[in-house]
Amino acid sequence: MSKNYHFETLQQHAGQIADPATGSRAVPIYQTTSYVFKDTQEGEDLFALRKPGYIYSRLTNPTQSVLEERIAALENGTAGLANCQRHGRYRIFYIKSGRRQ
Repeated sequence: MSKNYHFETLQQHAGQIADPATGSRAVPIYQTTSYVFKDTQEGEDLFALRKPGYIYSRLTNPTQSVLEERIAALENGTAGLANCQRHGRYRIFYIKSGRRQ
């Protein structure tokens, strides 16, 4: 998402595009623990981190990806990282790139 949007717009829309199949604007909550691979090669590539994607919901999932991208956009960061702790608590980090002044 462009960095020219106001903070309030980024709060609502950063890190997500409307669902192309349904047109839904809301971020879906994926209630799954695992994902299907096209074949064994895809599974191997995902687990070896040669290909981006989802392996297991506790590691990352599409809903968490939107949260990470949104936090990065709000903080003017390059990337975000969220990890879930017990009882649904999230720790959120963002990565800021650039030179130190």
